[in-house]
Amino acid sequence: MLKDLVKRNRSYRGFDESRRVTREELLEMVDCARLAASSVNQQPLKYYLAWEKEEVDCIQALTKWARQLPEMVLPHPGMCPTAFIIICQDLRIHESLARFQKDVGIAVQTILLSAAEMDLGGCMIGNFTAGSVKEELSLPEYLAPLLIVAVGKPAEQVVLTEIEDGESTAYYRDAQDVHYVPKRKLSDIVLSKKGVL
Repeated sequence: MLKDLVKRNRSYRGFDESRRVTREELLEMVDCARLAASSVNQQPLKYYLAWEKEEVDCIQALTKWARQLPEMVLPHPGMCPTAFIIICQDLRIHESLARFQKDVGIAVQTILLSAAEMDLGGCMIGNFTAGSVKEELSLPEYLAPLLIVAVGKPAEQVVLTEIEDGESTAYYRDAQDVHYVPKRKLSDIVLSKKGVL
């Protein structure tokens, strides 16, 4: 079951805007993240939830998507996410942003797996200006936005493909707008004293 959720948990860049994500669904995702591991159990992460259309549209305008596809505008018009979770670090708990990057990774994966279990999906967005987000959302100085998580009902096809060692891992889209995500083979990533599998 976990492997099925992991396979469904893709970086979606196209959503069904008629399916609104609720505050309660976002709270459930964050509650799952709250229960996950944290370095030295300091739990410095805080979560800004946005589900009302006006605020979601405002955050969408602050994000940049799919850096590997510069010729495309994603999400396509009319296919934007219907909610966002902004993961922030509370600098009053700890000032080092680098120290808790692993916490951010654990939290976002937990959030997105929780979304997948709800038949929703999302995308991690690191391409934004933290100062603009803080200003637009009137966040206090002690909160540092680290990652934006788009959430919605996926409305696009994402296909995993296996690649040979040395081939490009860059994702791409075909003429039908199907999104392909190359993955290294298991035999190329597992190490032992005898080398790879």
